[in-house]
Amino acid sequence: MRKDYLVRGVAFDKQVRIFVADTSKTVQEAQKRHDSWSTSTAALGRTIIGSLFLGTALKGDDTVTVRIQGEGPIGYLVGEADAKGNVRGYIKNPQVSLNPNDLNKIDVAGGVGARGELIVTKDLGLKEPYVGRVNLISGEIAEDFTYYMTSSEQTPSAFAMGVLVNPDESVDHAGGFMVQLLPGASEETISQLEENLVNFPHITELLKEGKTPEEILELVCQGGNPKVLGHMPVQFHCTCSKERFAQAMVSLGSEEIQSMIDQDGGAEAICHFCRQKYIYSAADLEQLQKETE
Repeated sequence: MRKDYLVRGVAFDKQVRIFVADTSKTVQEAQKRHDSWSTSTAALGRTIIGSLFLGTALKGDDTVTVRIQGEGPIGYLVGEADAKGNVRGYIKNPQVSLNPNDLNKIDVAGGVGARGELIVTKDLGLKEPYVGRVNLISGEIAEDFTYYMTSSEQTPSAFAMGVLVNPDESVDHAGGFMVQLLPGASEETISQLEENLVNFPHITELLKEGKTPEEILELVCQGGNPKVLGHMPVQFHCTCSKERFAQAMVSLGSEEIQSMIDQDGGAEAICHFCRQKYIYSAADLEQLQKETE
């Protein structure tokens, strides 16, 4: 399996912007860390892919966090990405596996639920983060991202995301694309793009056939003289560390830390995103107590 990466390009005389990504290894890493089952894996993978695409608009150390809260058995999902192709994700209930839907596909909408919210938080280094939110319109996630971009950020967009899960719960292929109309896009361009997308093959079918993101970009923008402008590696990357959790404990105060020492003789912290476990001995906690002073 090749390394994950994202390509960005333009087409139709720069009236259309497009991003295509192969995220197979990234979603596989998320599946392993959360030990997720098929429906949960597909939902988590799509959330990660969508967050990755939103991250392409960021700069420097900015980050974007997407939270999808539905009424389905999955509970809530979180995806976080930066401008460098680093992405991570979390799912409340990772072990959900529903029967296929009417199209014989993984029933993501049934797992997420059609009612709920998609909330986007962008940390742009300002005093307050930017927060945008929309109601879910289907729970299929790609459609919900499309609705968010059009209604909240006034950028007409189309998302496609797919995760192909093997019988043993591992990820076979995963990826997606985001197409955006730029200001001044003509009716002819819109019609051609719609024609290209109306019966477009499933993204995982193309990846399984060996199609590269560059080739998929060509197919999406067929007839529009597409041009690739750049590439970016993509990877599952978590920003947690033992030091970060330690600082969070310091903020709890000396009494709470003393309680951990008295009751458990230490402490254990587990990162929601990557499931990494950090152990703190009584001596570690005593040192943290000194920091609270």
